[in-house]
Amino acid sequence: MPDTIRQLTLANGLQLTLRHAPRLKRAAAALRVHAGSHDAPAKWPGLAHFLEHLFFLGTTRYPLEDGLMRYVQALGGQVNASTRERTTDFFFETPPTALAGGLMRLCQMLAEPDLAIARQRDEREVIHAEFIAWSRSRQAQAHHALLQSVAPGHPLRAFQAGNRYTLPLQDPAFQRALSEFHRRYYQGGQMVLAVSGPQSLDELEQLVVPPAQLFASGTRALQRPPPPLGTSCNRQLFAHEQMPAGAEQALALLISCLNDSRPGMWLAAARQHCGLQAIKVETLYAFAGQLLWHIDLTLGAGMPTGQAMALLHGWFGYMQNADFAQLNREFGRLQRRREHSASAMELARRDSAGLPFTALDTQGQHAFTALLASLPRSDLGRWQFPLSEPLLHTRLPETGECSLPGGLSISDALPTARQHAALLVRWQVPLALKESLHAVLDQALAPLKARCERASVQLQFSGAGQGWELRCAGVASAVVTAIGIALPLLKAPPADCWADCAGPSSEPMPIRALLEQLPNAVAGLDVQAVAGSRQSQPQLDRLWQQVTWHGLAVGFDADAQQALSAVLQGLPGHGGAPVPVPPLTRRWYTVGGYGSEHALLVFCPLPAGMEAAGRLLAHLLQGPVYQRLRVELQLGYAVFSALRQVEGVHGLMIGVQSPHASPDMILEQVVTLLREHVTLDVPSQQLLADQFDEVVMSNAEVVEWAWQTHLATQPRTLDDVRKAILNVRQHDLERLQDALLDGQAPWTCLANAAAPPDFQAQQREIVAPGATLLS
Repeated sequence: MPDTIRQLTLANGLQLTLRHAPRLKRAAAALRVHAGSHDAPAKWPGLAHFLEHLFFLGTTRYPLEDGLMRYVQALGGQVNASTRERTTDFFFETPPTALAGGLMRLCQMLAEPDLAIARQRDEREVIHAEFIAWSRSRQAQAHHALLQSVAPGHPLRAFQAGNRYTLPLQDPAFQRALSEFHRRYYQGGQMVLAVSGPQSLDELEQLVVPPAQLFASGTRALQRPPPPLGTSCNRQLFAHEQMPAGAEQALALLISCLNDSRPGMWLAAARQHCGLQAIKVETLYAFAGQLLWHIDLTLGAGMPTGQAMALLHGWFGYMQNADFAQLNREFGRLQRRREHSASAMELARRDSAGLPFTALDTQGQHAFTALLASLPRSDLGRWQFPLSEPLLHTRLPETGECSLPGGLSISDALPTARQHAALLVRWQVPLALKESLHAVLDQALAPLKARCERASVQLQFSGAGQGWELRCAGVASAVVTAIGIALPLLKAPPADCWADCAGPSSEPMPIRALLEQLPNAVAGLDVQAVAGSRQSQPQLDRLWQQVTWHGLAVGFDADAQQALSAVLQGLPGHGGAPVPVPPLTRRWYTVGGYGSEHALLVFCPLPAGMEAAGRLLAHLLQGPVYQRLRVELQLGYAVFSALRQVEGVHGLMIGVQSPHASPDMILEQVVTLLREHVTLDVPSQQLLADQFDEVVMSNAEVVEWAWQTHLATQPRTLDDVRKAILNVRQHDLERLQDALLDGQAPWTCLANAAAPPDFQAQQREIVAPGATLLS
């Protein structure tokens, strides 16, 4: 059943967009305020970003412990906000039954914020910590340097995030400016609120209108037009002025074509002739007829950028004369697939931004013509728009009778009515070959990954944990098609994939680097660094003859299983069973090479039989961990805690990234928190149990739960998990805390610093960028 949409404007001027999508399992809201960093007084950079932070600190009606963030997180939902140049966005996703509570908290905190000086002072330090992290990030600095290419005087060149020195809290003029910015822009006429969910349009309207009426009445305030972008942009940065309406959507079509890796298009030609290994195309700015976007290229060693850009100009020339109707039809099919695959939050955010998942309309077509006309062009290259993308076909390929491969398990955790399927395969690979051959195979799959991303199919090939893992998720027919293309590439990578690959184009922030290494650490991998040994096709052939694999298929109906079985006849290796990770010991891993900030990730495996108590303990600790480490102690801005299953092992995970607190200081506070008494809260216990209902879990969450259960070799159902959580008692929590605090508990700690002297455990080191574990 297709989505239905209703749009209306309330008496206070607020515009509502309601979307009824029966397939959704969650509901979401996205509120866009048409004001951002460039609308705040230039005298106080960061004022708009600072105000965004202050909204989340609680109000008289909904204090911090019952505010939007705690409310949504307690329900297993998502919540966030973003301040851009000319817009500020607030968005959350919850189970449908919790939408009303989330909407009331969102609207109330924006309409009636508490701007007390004490809370401003504390939050300014958080803003300053983010500024320090930004100033130390090579990726952020490269982005800032890129924006220096625009004309002097354009606000894009200026620093807008704020810090301790740009936010003078004691200055009455600053406080007046803060209040005036809120009064001027946080009123009905300046806002668009979009809501999506499985509820009917009438139900959604009844839920959203009362909280939306909390905003003061107003009309749309005029945002200052920006000065010209200028013409000093470099060859990979494209600036456009005086573009017609619909330019942002027109650019989306162009970017979609740029990311098309099929023969005949620019990406395929650049891979073949210029050694292109990766591309990232990003819209940097779109406002008042101005459009700024950038192409970031990762090329092979010694390959000049100029050749790839010359080819691009030739492709721009071809696009000016291409069959627009054909381009737009393909774009429309891609957009419809994206809409079908989108989460409730993604749908709400697109609706609030006025960027629907559709082909270009007449206005968009005019903007596309204007966009192409303003791009450099030449006659270089031979181009051809490909036939329709097979990944978008909905029919399954016709196959004969095939039995399921012996290493494949079938999960019924996700009903086929969800129209979402996933295949996960894990090969057990000798550690000496895992890293070196992974780079070759990942490069072989790169063009297919690009095609899958365009067609809303998730294709991943990772080397974390005990071997190689291939994941593919999306519409069942697309998954079968993608796997059919992927397996021959894995068995026989193209010749150019055996050349040395360029290093990663950007480094992750430290805490993300630790998260990436956690599966290796939990698997207990002690890998001697292999000194640049070159691999070959014969070596890969021998490996595929020897390795064993196991896999899991989720969400496939009988016909799709049959088609998948036929495709998997070409799966290399021999079917087997999951291999549990070896017994864990207390270890500290030092992860080097990622940023200058401190970061610590603690993973505390749960004792046998205490999974349910661990889930509840993690749930009850989530708020206190955030309150203590981020709000009270201000140890860092990236603070989180949760129960995670990694390599089939359940564990309590706590992570912190800090610009000033060392990992041993953070660890001390984590231990202190775990020593504090945690009281069983029955309503919270019920809320947690309710999260393990397939009806409210996202499809991706169900797939991940099924896979981790498969890896743990402990068959269970979601109903088992719910019942076990509801059976936890106070003494179970206390017994678990005692077990976790035992000095011999097998904690796995990852940090970008050495272990503190009193951490009695084995110590290992992980070296970037290969991130290899060394004994």
